[in-house]
Amino acid sequence: MKLTIYTGGVCATNGYLVETPDGNLVVDAPEGIAAWVATRGVRVDHLLLTHQHFDHVLDAAALQAAGATLHAWADYSDEVTLESLSRKWGMPAPVAPYRIDRRLVADPTRPLELCGLQFSLYHIPGHAVDSLVFHLPDYQFAFSGDTLFAGSIGRTDLPGGSHQQLIDGITRHLLALPPQTRLLPGHGPATTVGEEMADNPYLRQ
Repeated sequence: MKLTIYTGGVCATNGYLVETPDGNLVVDAPEGIAAWVATRGVRVDHLLLTHQHFDHVLDAAALQAAGATLHAWADYSDEVTLESLSRKWGMPAPVAPYRIDRRLVADPTRPLELCGLQFSLYHIPGHAVDSLVFHLPDYQFAFSGDTLFAGSIGRTDLPGGSHQQLIDGITRHLLALPPQTRLLPGHGPATTVGEEMADNPYLRQ
């Protein structure tokens, strides 16, 4: 398996390309990632969305048009992408419409199997109602989206946000992982569960 990070868009959003002998997938679709993948000559079979805030889905339609199957917790709407809110703020964030091909369920007894990989899924709302973490136990890392960052957590002052709900989900699911588990977030550098347990000020309670 080969993992490559791409960072793009005004929010410096991370997207991840995972290449395997059994196919390729992308986690999140920040602006520019579709063209970046194309320049690498890679066909994307699947797109996994940690959540659908606009900065994570600006290239979702382009990847879908190129053949990727889209997987997410909820169907597309301009409320879940925050497009409706951004218009009220006077800062339109136009997202090319896309469709979710497969609605995901966080069932511990049924891992998501794609491209020869087995993902454990954790639904952790609080930053976004549809937030998912994709954990690869065999490789000891997880795509944490905007739930948990190096030294911080996702903001909870957006529609559907809840600080306590986010902390509870992080504690229940992410802090229960082995300390060496690498967390690959939606923004900023990678970290580990152990580092965040020791140093993240939001988790000291």
